[in-house]
Amino acid sequence: MASSKIDFNRHVLPHLLVLLFFLLLVVAYFSPIFFDGKSLMQHDVVQFQGGAKEIADFREKTGEEALWTNSMFSGMPAYLISVQFSGDLFQYVHSLFTAGLPLVASNIFITLVCAYIMFVIFGLRPMLAAVGAIAYAFVSYNFAILEAGHNTKSLAIAYLPLVLAGLWYAYRKNLWLGAALFAFGLTMHIRMNHLQITYYLLFIVLIFGLVELVTWAKEGRIADFFKRTLILAIGAALAAGVSFGRIYTTAEYGKYSIRGASELTQGKDASEIGSGLDREYAFQWSYGVGETMTLLVPNFYGGASQGPLEKDSETYKQLVQGGVPEAQLQNATMPFYWGDQSFVGGPVYMGAIICFLFVLGLLVTPRRLWIWLLSATILSFLLSWGKNFEAFNYFMFDYFPGYNKFRAVSMALVIAQVTMVLLAILALCRVLQNQPVENLQKKLFTALGITGGLCLLLVLFSGMFDYVGAVDEQLAQYQYPIQAIREDRESMLRGDALRSLIFIVLAAGTLYLYISRKVTSFMATAVIGLLILVDLWTVDKRYLNNDDFQQDYSKTYFQPTPADLAILQDKQLSYRVYNVPNPFSDARTSYFHKSIGGYHGAKLRRYQDVIEQHIAQGNIQVLNMLNAKYAITGQEQQPVQLIPGYLGNAWYVEEIRAVNSPDEELAALKGIDAKHEAIVDVSKFPDVKPQTYNTTGSVITLVEYQPNHLKYVANAARPGPVVFSEIYYKDGWQAYIDGKPADHFRVNYILRAMYVPAGNHSIEFKFEPKEYSLGNTVALISSLLLMAGLVGAVVYGVRRRPADV
Repeated sequence: MASSKIDFNRHVLPHLLVLLFFLLLVVAYFSPIFFDGKSLMQHDVVQFQGGAKEIADFREKTGEEALWTNSMFSGMPAYLISVQFSGDLFQYVHSLFTAGLPLVASNIFITLVCAYIMFVIFGLRPMLAAVGAIAYAFVSYNFAILEAGHNTKSLAIAYLPLVLAGLWYAYRKNLWLGAALFAFGLTMHIRMNHLQITYYLLFIVLIFGLVELVTWAKEGRIADFFKRTLILAIGAALAAGVSFGRIYTTAEYGKYSIRGASELTQGKDASEIGSGLDREYAFQWSYGVGETMTLLVPNFYGGASQGPLEKDSETYKQLVQGGVPEAQLQNATMPFYWGDQSFVGGPVYMGAIICFLFVLGLLVTPRRLWIWLLSATILSFLLSWGKNFEAFNYFMFDYFPGYNKFRAVSMALVIAQVTMVLLAILALCRVLQNQPVENLQKKLFTALGITGGLCLLLVLFSGMFDYVGAVDEQLAQYQYPIQAIREDRESMLRGDALRSLIFIVLAAGTLYLYISRKVTSFMATAVIGLLILVDLWTVDKRYLNNDDFQQDYSKTYFQPTPADLAILQDKQLSYRVYNVPNPFSDARTSYFHKSIGGYHGAKLRRYQDVIEQHIAQGNIQVLNMLNAKYAITGQEQQPVQLIPGYLGNAWYVEEIRAVNSPDEELAALKGIDAKHEAIVDVSKFPDVKPQTYNTTGSVITLVEYQPNHLKYVANAARPGPVVFSEIYYKDGWQAYIDGKPADHFRVNYILRAMYVPAGNHSIEFKFEPKEYSLGNTVALISSLLLMAGLVGAVVYGVRRRPADV
């Protein structure tokens, strides 16, 4: 009994205490959620709630997945909005990691737990592993993306450490235990369905593999290397298989979204014609080369695009002297950011102490380790610079497989978030866990001189920058005190450089005292851990603090307006609404109505073409053919207006007019008479013959509506073409006439059409994508195989004695 108690105290209790500490940290940071019943106003989350409302209602009512919604952009697949895959059995595992915590708080808790597991696997004692977990979880980017509502990205970052821990353990220690952790971590990571983060993870893994390959080849153990690689590859395949439904449907939809190839050629140069995003769009958020200094000094470029206006700032003083009432300046913000990006919620700040320890890691950790982590870090910087380093990034964009599907390349700093923290904490481990290091004191002072010296130079020579921001010219037109704003930018840089210098000196001083045997390892770990926490916590609070939490924000946001209530009086089965003031960057309208617009980062490319060239240009005929019945005007006197000429759910046309290319088809919408004619691109649909028809007296009516199943009744004396005000999507929509499959084709660039025989007929459209059913089946099989494999690998791995390699 005594032995059992000792084992518990040594091997279990420390980890439980760390988890309890993590829980207290999360509760303290997100106290408004736990003690005030508030929630974080996350822009992308409330937009998701609006866009997913029809899908969620259908799921609750039927227990089935709609897979399609008409609530956004006149209709689009639900794959990247809200789809559940019953075959994915690991969906229940995620809830265990959340520990029952509310959203947002649970994201950081999971990040802490997974990072802690990684550092324990790397051989760190619990207390030091906890410090590493805090350093990883409290990087400012993790909180900036939560504030924006990027929850899936946050969770993908959270599970990433498990993958690296398993990868390292499989090559350096026990193959089977490492492979099990690798496969499990990758499964949970991929499940979050943020492929861009997974793409960056792949870079880290590939660089690690290359370094290991060279090392094992030199040692003459190449066969063992490939054996381990094969086992990990099998685990990776099963991990991907669990999420095969998500991957498959996303890949299929990607071909037709703005992430896929454009069929238009006119008005575009060669760089804009490809299989992915436009360069300009993809590189819109490129981190400045100099902006990389924010990793060390958070306010190097002024912080966020809109920062709080402090009373002791020069801008505040100048505004007051200029006659602006102080009451008007309460809670005011100013554009102190002066970098290259169009808008930022805050800088990416790794932590001054982490930067110092990272440099120390280059000096004290084994070459095999720091080459991997330094190489990945440099790659992270290069990728994040985007258009600011064209030679490299345009090559990557044009030739590296799949890279042109992603935007906001500044996100590549996620790689550095992992690699810098990992190397920094492993350096700390080598010092505090008494691993042999030659000339340790000299190397400590070298790292201090590099990072602390850089901060000192910025303090002394902060005036060497011009502090000119892209918005300054516009601000000058409104009589803002531009010079005062620039002085405040300089003051912010100088103040944060001094702040970083102080943290670096304190951390270096603590390590020096430990090396000099003046303090214990426990004391040094506690002090440095506290310094890292205070450093990161206080910067995080600049961009996600108690003021960002509100009472029942989503309920308030989705309260129906008088315009919504007026439109909802119309009980017609299906019609669309056009929100004039903010049509294409707001999904609130989609919560109540079938919207012409919405909010989504991967709209159908053809629909985006129509938005840009016709809807945004006020083409009423296009709105008519999309069954836009009501316009929300945003005006108090007349909040709702009936759009004249709307064509309903379906209608017979008298003429099919042919064009010979997508460019011609899109251009033809400018002069279309949508009620009487339809435009078909015969290069895509050669069997559709252009001709005229007599459709007088022919009627078609929508009689049943579900997002994935539409039923019409047609009555016509003669056969003729019918146009449906529904978005054409090749993969999934199947048409039926009187219960028998029937062909349909695309007209007017985005709509469906079909020939209907004379007489009375029942016409149905059903969304039955094979990708979903196949994906679900593969997910179920992969889940079962992986679960069995994990159990087998753990049992077999535990029986084998791990060996360092």
